[in-house]
Amino acid sequence: PQELTTVRVQDPRVQNEGSWNSYVDYKIFLHTNSKAFTAKTSCVRRRYREFVWLRRQLQKNAGLVPVPELPGKSPFFVGSTDEFIEKRRQGLQQFLEKVVQNVVLLSDSRLHLFLQSQLSVPDIEACVQGQGTQTVTEAILHYAMSNCGWVQEEEGRP
Repeated sequence: PQELTTVRVQDPRVQNEGSWNSYVDYKIFLHTNSKAFTAKTSCVRRRYREFVWLRRQLQKNAGLVPVPELPGKSPFFVGSTDEFIEKRRQGLQQFLEKVVQNVVLLSDSRLHLFLQSQLSVPDIEACVQGQGTQTVTEAILHYAMSNCGWVQEEEGRP
């Protein structure tokens, strides 16, 4: 059967709303039958800053392979915040769709931890460099088995 990977960036949520350090994070849902992925489905939340980090890492490791662009970080956006968030969500989704189609980028373990664990950026780095408490595969499987990605769904309901 053909390998298929569906990645969706959904459900933007403003965190710390009303404070100076508010930000938006997005739910990333991944469903795949690809052998490249440890877990076949996963669901994590990431913010734009983490996408920026991921793109930088992919660029460092991909050599001459072009890494897709991220949507811009426009502080002078004209229009509603909702419009901006929706445009960014679409851009982040297009970014991930292109990344998971690229064999070279797909071989980067940082990408897998970004998509399939809720580890922070420093923890992803530590894990990839072998300084974490778990291997990349263990971290992903641990997250998949803990069901954290699905628990998030339930938390929002009364």
